[in-house]
Amino acid sequence: MRDPGTVTCCTSLPPPPSLPAVPAQGHARPQQGNLSALPLREFVLEGFRGGVEVQALLFAVFLALYVVTVLGNVTMIVVTTLDARLHSPMYFFLRNLSLLDLCYSSTIAPNTLATFLSSSKAISFAGCTTQLFFFSLLATTEAFLLAVMAYDRLVAICSPLQYPVTMCPVTCARLVLAAYCGGCLNSIVETSLTFQLPFCSSNRIDHFFCDVPPLLRLACANTALNELVMFGLCGLILVGAVLVIFVSYGYIAVTILRMRSGSGRHKLFSTCGSHLTAVSLFYGTGFVMYGQPGAVESMEQGKVVSVFYTLVIPMLNPLIYSLRNKDVKDALRRLGRRPTAL
Repeated sequence: MRDPGTVTCCTSLPPPPSLPAVPAQGHARPQQGNLSALPLREFVLEGFRGGVEVQALLFAVFLALYVVTVLGNVTMIVVTTLDARLHSPMYFFLRNLSLLDLCYSSTIAPNTLATFLSSSKAISFAGCTTQLFFFSLLATTEAFLLAVMAYDRLVAICSPLQYPVTMCPVTCARLVLAAYCGGCLNSIVETSLTFQLPFCSSNRIDHFFCDVPPLLRLACANTALNELVMFGLCGLILVGAVLVIFVSYGYIAVTILRMRSGSGRHKLFSTCGSHLTAVSLFYGTGFVMYGQPGAVESMEQGKVVSVFYTLVIPMLNPLIYSLRNKDVKDALRRLGRRPTAL
């Protein structure tokens, strides 16, 4: 028989400590994917890794590339504007190409040069949004413009008698305007979709400018839709423009091969070769960066490719079109002799 005192002792034990109250759902502690109460006011562009010496070397390289880009494209714009012999549809499009190269390299390079010399490397939220919008606008417009230039060569070579009527100034202006409208539409979609995401995991962009792939890596929400839209839009733009270029140059190749004049054939091959070189450089790097599903995952490769299409290609385009174009070289000589004639 149990001792009654034992029962009394056990029943007098204090109750176990109560569990802490669970906070209401609306006041839960914000986790990595829910920091909307602390909106970002700025990003940090990490750029390229390295010490002071590496940053100084990169600053010198970027500055040299940008200066050559500005001088080359400004020269091409001035020459094709002042020389009356170059007032044709082909050089109208070439002038617009130089303007695009000048503008979209200027969207990236000055801020990048500043970050090389800055210890904070910060860019405001509004500045990042603006940079992405104009970069996407100008780069997409150039993609469309290169396709328009291929169509211009198709009409000029395959239908030379109808060329002045088909590619009249009004038609040329409309084609350029359509290229800008397409670029603007793509830019609005990509910029709005990107910056409606919550950025709460970090504010450090693993890139030297604000671009869609590195920004998606900072989002703390599901980015599958953004990646699908980016892949779909860029793929549609690249495939559509490249298809126009391939069809145009297919007809051009057939027409050139039927020519009996060797000198005329050589001149046409030289003119088309310049455009094909620019097309290959631009679309090749664009496909590596944006036209494949795994592009978002390779940021280190993306930085190198980005340098190529933001600075190297805009620098090379004036050289490609001037060194391989007799009309442009003659116009440069006439422009160089003009001050001495005065």
